[in-house]
Amino acid sequence: MPKQNSSRYISNPTRDTLALIMAGGRGERLKKLTQWRAKPAVPFGGKFRIIDFPLSNCINSGIRRIGVLTQYKSHSLNLHIQRGWGYLRGEFGEFVELLPAQQRIESSWYAGTADSIYQNLDIIRSHSPEFVLILAGDHIYKMDYGAMLAEHVERNADITVGCIEVDLDKASAFGVMGVDEDLCIHSFVEKPEHPEAMPDRPDEALCSMGIYIFNTDLLFELLIRDADTASSSHDFGKDIIPYAITRYRVVAYPFTQANTKIQAYWRDVGTVDAFWEANLELIGITPELNLYDKEWPIWTYQEQLPPAKFIFDDSDRRGMAIDSMVSGGCIISGAFICHSLLFSNVTIDNYSKIDSSVILPNVSIGKHCRIYHAVIDKDCVIPDGTIIGINDEDDKKRFYVSPNGVVLVTPDMLGQVIHYVR
Repeated sequence: MPKQNSSRYISNPTRDTLALIMAGGRGERLKKLTQWRAKPAVPFGGKFRIIDFPLSNCINSGIRRIGVLTQYKSHSLNLHIQRGWGYLRGEFGEFVELLPAQQRIESSWYAGTADSIYQNLDIIRSHSPEFVLILAGDHIYKMDYGAMLAEHVERNADITVGCIEVDLDKASAFGVMGVDEDLCIHSFVEKPEHPEAMPDRPDEALCSMGIYIFNTDLLFELLIRDADTASSSHDFGKDIIPYAITRYRVVAYPFTQANTKIQAYWRDVGTVDAFWEANLELIGITPELNLYDKEWPIWTYQEQLPPAKFIFDDSDRRGMAIDSMVSGGCIISGAFICHSLLFSNVTIDNYSKIDSSVILPNVSIGKHCRIYHAVIDKDCVIPDGTIIGINDEDDKKRFYVSPNGVVLVTPDMLGQVIHYVR
């Protein structure tokens, strides 16, 4: 086990690892939030994008050779990475490379998660890594991959699968692993109707996070075999891992807090309800996801903006925010903000009230508006007197209303056509 340094595992395996972040997903369950952008490019947490979390985890873990695999409507994602992640030094062997679907090996686009890696085998070979860390680009969490790599080496594993503990009645939405007492995986089933419980926890299942560590030579062997299998769907969860567990040493790595062994923070913000809830969790007094953690910062590209400004202090119009997070560049002009999260460059005009809402960047909200339980997409211009979140039937005629009653508003729904990168 490598020595722990400042709560991090920086070791030879860490330096000999190539991280590949799969960021080509459309994220259809986010509805029109992903109409013009890939899910990893969706803004999150006031100033970040979802992709910033796995990228920051890599940098903080000491992994500085990173490829980002893109496909669906990737221009805004590409631009964000070029602007915010171009500071690594190539002469030191550090990089964040964009790996778009470009038909390098096959004459088709990426046909699945495994196929996306297979189509970049020549690039992986050129970097000669000892280990390949494969990550999903659309989850919110903070994780030291160095500790996972250390256990992969210590346990002499061929493959290590990052996993979370999920209540048994909710586990059908995940890839579920069957493990023995030593956490060696003996079964792996995608979204089973009857999930298998953990050996010592009958009410919980061990579910895949979409995080895999492979010994590089074995990864090549498995991907080439899979590509030659006509019946395969070319997916890690459906094809690669189920085949490997019967022939190789595949172990589970539970993602828990180091001291308490309690399930660590991890969110799949794949629905409008989950996205709204995860953002509003951040405004709590002590949220599970601490964005103020100096030991594990989340890095991103951000404009140089002035501080947020709150103006007017009259009895009938007072610019103020309570129980909220307000990002740089915002101007709250005689409006009242409660239990909400405002991204950068949001302006809210006189006599408007915003409650329990997530307002993405560059939104302009007019006078006398009432907005409740909503997600307002980037660049929306909300006209004076607009009411959102009060009348469910009215909202459904104009906008998307989630199963839990969160109203999603995008520029297209307002008849405002946006012709530039989102």
